Amino acid sequence: MLAARIHEDGGPEVVVVEEAPDPAAGPGEVLVRLRAASLNHLDVWVRKGLPSVPKPRILGADGAGIVEALGEGVTGFAVGDRVVLNPGLVHGDRVTVIGEHFDGTHAELIAIAAEQVFHLDDGIAFETAAAFPLVFETAYRMLVTREAVREGDWALIWGIGGGVATAAFELCRAFGVRTIVTSGSPEKLASAREWGADVVVNHYEDDVVQAVKEATDHGADVVVETVGEATWTRSLAAVRPFGRVVVCGATTGPNPPAQLHRLWWKQLTLLGSTMGTREDFLGAYGLVRQGRVRVHVDSVFPLRDAAAAHERLDSGAQLGKVVLSIPD
Repeated sequence: MLAARIHEDGGPEVVVVEEAPDPAAGPGEVLVRLRAASLNHLDVWVRKGLPSVPKPRILGADGAGIVEALGEGVTGFAVGDRVVLNPGLVHGDRVTVIGEHFDGTHAELIAIAAEQVFHLDDGIAFETAAAFPLVFETAYRMLVTREAVREGDWALIWGIGGGVATAAFELCRAFGVRTIVTSGSPEKLASAREWGADVVVNHYEDDVVQAVKEATDHGADVVVETVGEATWTRSLAAVRPFGRVVVCGATTGPNPPAQLHRLWWKQLTLLGSTMGTREDFLGAYGLVRQGRVRVHVDSVFPLRDAAAAHERLDSGAQLGKVVLSIPD
């Protein structure tokens, strides 16, 4: 099969599209012929060696395609079924992800445990199906399972256009939460306004904290924090007393100024959240199927141009998910 693999850590140039051994469906597994896969920032971290993984490694957490074969003991599927994959692997209180701990979806075929495979509705395109799982599952757990948002709340979401931020925006919209979104790109802010954002703020040029206070009178009820060092101080300043800050990552660094005094002065609730469970995936998938959330695809690259897709994600210019098309 054709696969996008890394043999060393580094930039987009280390992504090599080459022939790799075909996987086979073992007991309890489904062999899926992938039609689309998407990129996540996890792929960037793994590619850079954060963490460094055994090589060669096929990247990619998200994917959708057609059942090619069934391993021993698998029921509920038939060859030819359209399917989407849940990238989250639950191990007790830990969740790991396809493409990080074993070969992923940036390939023509993948053999995966049947419990990670779900039927895909005919009305959902493969590209859309490949674009939603990891980011919507992550955002669903942050905002819904962890009970970070409630109808009528104001939510501050940093960096609209990124996968989790955009999914969080759509979930807030679906649950009646008012949104303040930020970006350094006027074009992204204009798009967010068209999508239905209540307030848009340029986080390079404008005073985000002041904009939040002017919009809400009391500060944000919840802050969706995925950025870390570059935004943490403003996040704690922008959230209202008794508000919530929910954290699932730190793309600019994990060690921001602590500002512990704001936690007790404002009596804040700090919620950590990582990826999601099967129930989180199903909750997010249900919203996609019902049309209550929109899945935003930025661009589609053929599998052979996987390195160019990485360059697009590295640029930060994307508005939504970068997707790989994997034709027959």
